[in-house]
Amino acid sequence: MEIDTECLVKSYKEFYELLGEENLMKIYDAFKGQQITFPMKMYDKKLVAEKVKKEFKEHNVSDLTRRYGYSQRWLKETCRVNETKKSIQK
Repeated sequence: MEIDTECLVKSYKEFYELLGEENLMKIYDAFKGQQITFPMKMYDKKLVAEKVKKEFKEHNVSDLTRRYGYSQRWLKETCRVNETKKSIQK
């Protein structure tokens, strides 16, 4: 099916411009009729917390904030809570 780009709804037109016709059709077929909301954060907070607890070192806080989009304060607090839990378990 050839797409008439002049008549596309704004959201589909943006997908068309970003992803091309083939990928637009995949999105259309998979999600037509549904309302989709994209969260402001790309990464899940709980999953990031688990990963950061494993990777956290004082010198890489800036790297982690850039990678995951969470504040340094949140990252430090998340790791502080984890350290407190570890010391309680001992």
